[in-house]
Amino acid sequence: MKEVIQEAVKQLKEGQPVVLATVVRTKGSTPQKSGAMLLVRADGTGVGTLGGGCVEGDIWFAAKEMLRRRSGPEFKDYYLNEDIAARDGLVCGGTMYFFLEPVWQADDFVPLGSQLLNAYNGGDPVALATVVNAPQGSSLLGSKLLLKYDGTITGSLGTTELDEQAIKIAQRLADVGSNEHFATDDGLEVFVEGFTTPPTLVLVGGGHVGKATADLANNLGYRVFVVDDREEFANAQRFPYAEHLAVTSYDKWPELLPINVNSFIVVLTRGHRYDDMALDAALNTRARYIGLMGSRRKNLMIYQRLLQQGRTPERLKQVHAPVGLDIGAVNPEELAVSIMSEIIMVRRGGKGGSLQMAEWYIDRVANKAQRAVEV
Repeated sequence: MKEVIQEAVKQLKEGQPVVLATVVRTKGSTPQKSGAMLLVRADGTGVGTLGGGCVEGDIWFAAKEMLRRRSGPEFKDYYLNEDIAARDGLVCGGTMYFFLEPVWQADDFVPLGSQLLNAYNGGDPVALATVVNAPQGSSLLGSKLLLKYDGTITGSLGTTELDEQAIKIAQRLADVGSNEHFATDDGLEVFVEGFTTPPTLVLVGGGHVGKATADLANNLGYRVFVVDDREEFANAQRFPYAEHLAVTSYDKWPELLPINVNSFIVVLTRGHRYDDMALDAALNTRARYIGLMGSRRKNLMIYQRLLQQGRTPERLKQVHAPVGLDIGAVNPEELAVSIMSEIIMVRRGGKGGSLQMAEWYIDRVANKAQRAVEV
């Protein structure tokens, strides 16, 4: 999404109009989820994706028609039926809801887009609420409200009551960069989205498992910070993609790194004594997730010492220890998959179970197939 906003700002500064198409809601199985964006330029080319297939093609065509006709914003929905799925290789049975918004002048988006990009690049988080659907004839479609980190509000959704409802949601979403949709009794639909730095993996310990986990996190689009008290395990040659490398003692490391709510900390140093210090320091941060590697016995020993030093059981219960999902991982690369799987689960709100269908699904399809053969 950052690339879409960057390109929108660039095009508008050059005097070129654009259309921003956003997935604002989904139901069932869909190729993209809320927040996915596509920008269509005046020359018909684009940046971003809404999931591909004929649905994206239809949205792309609608955006180009907007630019040609100079028409206003639109709300669209698409049901991904079996015909669409068969033709485009998409999943079926879901519905996608889109908001298409043409932007004609730089002043209409560049100041706002610059604030969103500032949040992406490490500035204070912000949240944006937009009216994405409204009854025919309403003047509120496309109305926006921007909530800044200091509580400052720019813009309005049209009524005090609507603004207050959006602000409450925005305050929850800004720090974690999530999104939420809500509807009112009078037919308005509002999409609220938080903007902050990309999710950040903080590895406290740069050994073999740390290296494998960092490599995987980088491929998944996470920012990577690495902490170790040995320079040979925290350097640019070993972690060329790391945004921050801290060679320091394990009790002081949070002072050197920009840790926020969208940070995911994994403690995996080379020994119990260092894990104690590293975890104790991690507990003082605002990180959304803290994981501790090691056996249950080792982790309980660490917990006992931290409790004796004044940590509360409630705070320790928030730590994911032992870190990762139970997939039978053994080597560093497999352990990295286990760790990042749990982080993704926490970040996306997953459950961590198998996606395999229950046997009754297959039995139902088998019965259906058998009846078709008999006919």
